[in-house]
Amino acid sequence: MSDLTANDIEQHLKLFIDPLTEKDLFTAKTLKNMTLVNGELKLDVVLGYPAAGIKDQLELEIQEHLLNLDGIKTASVTVSWHVKPHVVQAQLKPLQGVKNMIAVASGKGGVGKSTTSVNLALALQAEGAKVGILDADIYGPSQPTMLGITGRPSSPDGKSIMPMEGHGLEVMSVGFLVDEDAPMILRGPMVTQALGQLLNDTRWGDLDYLIIDMPPGTGDIHLTLAQTVPVTGSVIVTTPQDIALIDAKKGLKMFQKVDIPVLGLIENMSVHICSSCGHEEAIFGQGGGETMAETYDVEFLGALPLDMAIRASADSGKPTVIADPDGRVTEIYRGIARRLAASLSVKEKDFSGKIPNIVIQ
Repeated sequence: MSDLTANDIEQHLKLFIDPLTEKDLFTAKTLKNMTLVNGELKLDVVLGYPAAGIKDQLELEIQEHLLNLDGIKTASVTVSWHVKPHVVQAQLKPLQGVKNMIAVASGKGGVGKSTTSVNLALALQAEGAKVGILDADIYGPSQPTMLGITGRPSSPDGKSIMPMEGHGLEVMSVGFLVDEDAPMILRGPMVTQALGQLLNDTRWGDLDYLIIDMPPGTGDIHLTLAQTVPVTGSVIVTTPQDIALIDAKKGLKMFQKVDIPVLGLIENMSVHICSSCGHEEAIFGQGGGETMAETYDVEFLGALPLDMAIRASADSGKPTVIADPDGRVTEIYRGIARRLAASLSVKEKDFSGKIPNIVIQ
């Protein structure tokens, strides 16, 4: 077919649906640098989310799809990604240097929120993003231990502080500023102020995502944080247990009240797999997270097993994604990370950084 046009190819690519965004490649505006010479097609696809784990597979699937079009003899497809900033709450401004801030929350403690937060951050990094994590649990900071980081952050000017580094992540926590066994005896307003300083006084690098490990609960402190921290989206972590789901619903509704999109729900401790015999047992119930996601029309990002290795890895300072990069649990974390990033990529984008300031003198 000698008269094959760019429009023909674009129309054909409208039939290829990205399974994570559920949008076709043309509508999602991911098609770049398309050339066709003597039936040989070269095409760049730039996704809005990191996808190192499925890059090769996606390239092959798009190539095979293109070869079904008459007139194309060979197809060479290169998949890459570019993460863009997305809008935050209307009354707030995005943090300088941070494209997207994602709050990871739970309605109650004990559901593995902090462990999920750090592995989610590491999974996003493994997928090809530049990531940081802010430990917002002022009363019980755990990220320094989970990431195996010791020491104090430096201050180049006596006002701002440099983030610590753990397994490639930029990290900040009140745990770096106080002794490990020192209690944080602070009232609500002081907690909010402390978190604001940790966030705003840290010299974050150019981050695609800053994961905020929120404190458990949905009280006044959490509502204040949600109203003062510029967040692009949130994630709810729960277990299948009814009592955890009740509190998780409160967390979800809190974000809805302050107009922060809930990007999805993660069910932790979904099923216990016996390390001796392999028997699977739903200790905390079954299907609660999926039912809640369906009820509130949010995406179910994935379910993680109750696995002793997840706890042991976090306690050792090498979370699962680092300790067992090729393992099944890491595969689940990375799948959740891709779905989360893809969910955010189709939300409203922030173009304020592209608008120049015009000064008339």
